[in-house]
Amino acid sequence: MDRLYAPWRREYHTNKRNDCVFCDIASSREFDDENEVFYRDDICFFVMNRFPYNPGHFMIIPNRHVGEYEDLSDEEVSHIAKLAKKGVKILKEFGASGINMGWNIGFDAGAGIPEHLHLHLVPRFKRDTNMMTTVFNTRVYSADFDKIYEEIKKIANKYL
Repeated sequence: MDRLYAPWRREYHTNKRNDCVFCDIASSREFDDENEVFYRDDICFFVMNRFPYNPGHFMIIPNRHVGEYEDLSDEEVSHIAKLAKKGVKILKEFGASGINMGWNIGFDAGAGIPEHLHLHLVPRFKRDTNMMTTVFNTRVYSADFDKIYEEIKKIANKYL
């Protein structure tokens, strides 16, 4: 089994919460910078993924605690879809040459937090799959997370 040293994940695994991390973020506007939230409104918020696939990976998350896509209201679905279009513009200006976008609905679909829906927007870059990914089955995040957050937030201010 390959292992990648990632000590920052310990907090995620050892933090025993009785509530939902996304609900905590939704109700804690005063911690937006600490939580890497770069947009919010009455329906949803945009937050950087703390365990990103690629630099710039963020999520759009409904404020309401809901775990099933079919339980979203029509207003929530429409609003999030419209904002996702703006999210694509943000990532393209960030330099993405492609974008993966999707919901992991349920634990068996890969959702790390299945009880609260979240839409992933993952920027893809030319040659972002290389020997490390192909041969060693390991991803390398080759950027400063805090600087990426600041850059995405600055770009987002143009579109949101």
